[in-house]
Amino acid sequence: MRVGVYLAHPRAGSFNHAVFDAVVDELEGRGCRVVAHDLCAEGFPPLLSAEETGTVSPAASADDPQVALHRREVAGLDALVFVHPNWWGMPPAVLTGWVQRVLVPGVAYKLDTADGEPAGLLSAGRALVLNTSDTPGEREESEFGDPLQRIWAACVLPYVGVVDVRRVVFRTVTDSTDETRRAWLLQARREAAALLARPLQGAALPA
Repeated sequence: MRVGVYLAHPRAGSFNHAVFDAVVDELEGRGCRVVAHDLCAEGFPPLLSAEETGTVSPAASADDPQVALHRREVAGLDALVFVHPNWWGMPPAVLTGWVQRVLVPGVAYKLDTADGEPAGLLSAGRALVLNTSDTPGEREESEFGDPLQRIWAACVLPYVGVVDVRRVVFRTVTDSTDETRRAWLLQARREAAALLARPLQGAALPA
């Protein structure tokens, strides 16, 4: 399998970096061809240009070489992994910009009319989202409605054809112990391994 793994955290040495490294190592150890990107370290340009704001007509070729590379890569992936913190109920700006500049019409989806239903174009039928948070789970759900779950599992990934979305949140991170973090890294590895093994939701099982 060809798996894209994307990290969005600007601070080197963060726990998100440790999760990213663990996932990449696990997938490579299982024979995957991993396309790994630390978006902040690579300086991915997140700012959307006026010419990139269309939603129906296929996007023009990207002028920025990084954006063009990511578009080519994502079109050929079998699975996706995103690693990022929960900041204000949103992904960090660099990842939001990645979504807006890379998952464009003609690359990630097709839309015939502005009010129509999209047809996902990505061959990556499954995705894993690994988040860190300092908000307790009960409060995240009761007060805020878990916006990251809606963003990834309802708004973004199904739109581009990813039908199987698994999301795991490690919380609360700031006050966690080294032992807890080691356990979380093992869990991240297990989730990465499971990404390869689980059947796609809605896919026919062998008779």
